[in-house]
Amino acid sequence: MAVQPKNALDAYFKISARGSTFGNELRGGVTTFMAMAYIILLNPIILNGADVTGAKLGHGELTTATALAAAVTTILLGVVGNVPLAAAAGLGVSGAVSAIVVPHTTWPQAMGLCVIYGLLIVLLVVSGLREKIMNGIPLPIKHAITIGIGLFIAMIGLVKAGFVHHGPDPFGPPVTMGPDGNLAGWPVLIFCLTLLAIFVLLARNVRGAILLGITGGTVVAFIVQAVGNLPAHTWSSSVPKWPGSPVAAPDFGLFGHVDILGAFGGKGMGAISASVAVFTLVLAGFFDAMATIIGVGTEAGLADKQGRMPGLSKALLVDGAGGAIGGLAGASGQTVFVESATGVGDGARTGLASVVTGSIFTLMLFFSPIAGLVPVEVASAALVVIGSMMMAQARHIDWSDREVAIPAFLTCVLMPFTYSITAGVAAGVLSYTVIKAGTGKWREPGPLMWILSAVFVIYFALTPVKELLGVH
Repeated sequence: MAVQPKNALDAYFKISARGSTFGNELRGGVTTFMAMAYIILLNPIILNGADVTGAKLGHGELTTATALAAAVTTILLGVVGNVPLAAAAGLGVSGAVSAIVVPHTTWPQAMGLCVIYGLLIVLLVVSGLREKIMNGIPLPIKHAITIGIGLFIAMIGLVKAGFVHHGPDPFGPPVTMGPDGNLAGWPVLIFCLTLLAIFVLLARNVRGAILLGITGGTVVAFIVQAVGNLPAHTWSSSVPKWPGSPVAAPDFGLFGHVDILGAFGGKGMGAISASVAVFTLVLAGFFDAMATIIGVGTEAGLADKQGRMPGLSKALLVDGAGGAIGGLAGASGQTVFVESATGVGDGARTGLASVVTGSIFTLMLFFSPIAGLVPVEVASAALVVIGSMMMAQARHIDWSDREVAIPAFLTCVLMPFTYSITAGVAAGVLSYTVIKAGTGKWREPGPLMWILSAVFVIYFALTPVKELLGVH
C-alpha cells in the first residue's frame, strides 16, 4: 500500500515513501556537511600550491569558489536528482588539475578543461550511455564496488586521523600504525574516543549516533586544545578553536573566468596534451562518481534487486554538470563525495538532505572561518564507521564462485590499496571479462562490459601511451 505524503515537501522528496522523516533528512544533511566541510579548507590549499601561469590565485577567491560550486551542485542533486548525495571539488580532479594541467596553462584555460570534461560527461548521460554502463555492470561487481568504497572510506578516515601513516623506511612496511608504529598525540586519541563512542551509540540503536559522536568529539577537541594549548602542527588541519571573527566577505574574483579552448592552442598545453588531460579528468570524474553513487545509493536502499536505481539519470546529469559548474566557479570539477554515506548512515534517504547540506555550504560563503570548527580527526571517525556499515554488502556475493569472487576481491582491495576508486572498478571489470573469456563464456559479460574493458586497458596503459605519443 502506497504511503500518503503528509505535505507538499513530503510529496516532492518522497520522504515518507522512502521510510524517512524530516528530522532524519535534516540530521543526515548536517552530518554530511560536517564530514566534508574540510574540503572548503583543503581544496584551496591543493590549488593554491599550483604553479599557475599568468595568474596568482588568492586563498579567499579559492575558498569562495569551493563553497559556491559545492552549494550549487549539491542543491541541484537534491532538487533535481532527489538523492542524498553531496558534491564538491573532487580531490582526485583537483590533484590532477594542480599537477598535470595548471603548470602548462593559465587558470582560465585549466578551468576551461574542467568545463569540457563536465560537458562530455553530460553528453554521455543525455545519450543514455552512462546509465547503461552502470546498469550493465554485473550485480556482484556492484556489491563489490560498495564494499570497496567502504574500505576506501575507512582508509581515508584512518589516514586523515593520523592512525595510519606512510612507512618511514622505504624497505619496511608501506604503512604503519602511527608515524613509527605507535600512536602519538592527543588528536589521534580524540579520534579513537570519537570512533568508539559512535560504535557504542550505534550498538545501542541511538538515533543520530554519527552526528552525536561528531559533536561530542568536537567539544572534547575544543576542551583539550583550550587546556593543553597544543601546537598548530599537532592537528591535521585547523586548530579547534573559535575564530576571531566568524564572518568573512566572499570573493567572487575567479567566477566566470574561463577559456574553453585556450589550452589546446600554442599558448596552452597543445592539442595532444590537452586531450590526454581531458581524458584523464573524464575517467576520474566518470568512474569515481559512478562507483560512489552505486555504493551510497545501495546503502540508502535506493537500488532494486538488480542494483538499479530509479531516476538515476537525473542524478547522473547533475553530477556530470558538476564538472562544468566547478570550472565556471573557478574551483575545479565537482564530483559526488563518498562522505555522503555519513548522512545516509544517520538516516538520510532523499534529496532534502542534500538541500540541507548545500544550504550550509551557501552559508559558508559568508561564514567560511567556522568551516574548520570540526577537526579532521573527529570527522574521520565518521568515515571509518560508515566503512564498517558498507561491508555488510559482502553477504550478497557468492565467494565460492571464483568467476565472481576474484573480480569482486580485486575491486574491494584495490580501492583502498591504490587510493583510487577508478583503479578498483577497472580491475574488477577487466578481470571479470577476462575470466569469463578464459572459461569459454566470452558472450556473458555483454558488449558494454567489453567496451569498458578496452577503456580500462587504456587507463592502465596510459603512461606508455603518452610516451608513445611523445606527451609529457
